[in-house]
Amino acid sequence: MAPVPLSPVKVGHIDDVQELRNAKPTTIPERFVRDMTERPTLATALSSTSDIPVIDFSKIIKGDKDEVHSEILKLGIACEEWGFFQVINHDIELSLLESIEKLAKEFFMLPLEEKQKYPMIPGTLQGYGQAFVFSEDQKLDWCNMFALGVEPHYIRNPNLWPTKPAKFSETVELYSKEVRALCNNLLKYIAMSLGLRQQAFEEMFGVAVQAIRMNYYPACSRPDLVLGLSPHSDGSALTVLQQGKGSSVGLQILKDNTWVPVQPIPNALVINIGDTIEVLSNGKYKSVEHRAVTHKEKDRLSLVTFYAPSYEIELGPMPEFVDESNPCKYRRYNHGEYSKHYVTSKLQGKKTLDFAKIHTKISN
Repeated sequence: MAPVPLSPVKVGHIDDVQELRNAKPTTIPERFVRDMTERPTLATALSSTSDIPVIDFSKIIKGDKDEVHSEILKLGIACEEWGFFQVINHDIELSLLESIEKLAKEFFMLPLEEKQKYPMIPGTLQGYGQAFVFSEDQKLDWCNMFALGVEPHYIRNPNLWPTKPAKFSETVELYSKEVRALCNNLLKYIAMSLGLRQQAFEEMFGVAVQAIRMNYYPACSRPDLVLGLSPHSDGSALTVLQQGKGSSVGLQILKDNTWVPVQPIPNALVINIGDTIEVLSNGKYKSVEHRAVTHKEKDRLSLVTFYAPSYEIELGPMPEFVDESNPCKYRRYNHGEYSKHYVTSKLQGKKTLDFAKIHTKISN
């Protein structure tokens, strides 16, 4: 979570999309209308969705030797070929998933003036509003966001933790603790799938940084003109997504230059690899571009947790993944510097990762 920018960021007037939806405008405001090349094709084929890997976490934790080996192999293939997978039997109580979802929805249903008590200052990533907006002519996402820094405690802004709805903050605490444990476990098995020691990432990351963001995508009368969330990869090590029950299918990932929708599996969590793991594995496991689209009649809610190394950590490709046939693709850098670069750049595919890429000169 970046510090407040040194100079004010001028973003112009930003309409609240829930208020817009309630007003039922006859046309979509120009700042939300995407250029022709960016507009979603809503008739994207659903045939590929079943291919998105599903990892049964209980087989890794409680299975016999063959099941553990088989599931870790599947995990490695998911990370290498997709960068995304869904986790079932993840051991987080269903009642907790339902509670956090219910409270997130209640927060977004509060009157606008109540939500605006927790404003997201332009150029920062905590509070209520629109993130990643840095100019007055930038296209806006059809989405309201509420984001909080969770761990370590010094990244929190206590003024942004809401008092309404009741039990919101303590539920976020409990949920974040459970998701943190899941991330820690997943990274052990991702390390094993790469042939590393189980604790390799945990030892390297220090006190991991964790943030939560709740996204609310109201129905839009012209879903063919807007995007719920611009295409991007995540700057984290891992991202955990909980898709709201009964929500429209909104998440799409870029696979073989095609936007593939992710059909939610009940009570599953969607996991994706962030830029950090791409760099550490020297590109063996890649962070994948993804975006959100809107629906003409259905609202969509999602809850996202970002899990990343401590800001003090120096990162670069691990020696295990660099040799003559796989030269170093990324420079070493401070993770805090990369995080600052990430949150002060607009969402633009994988462009943010250029920060770390080594650009080799082609000789004639």
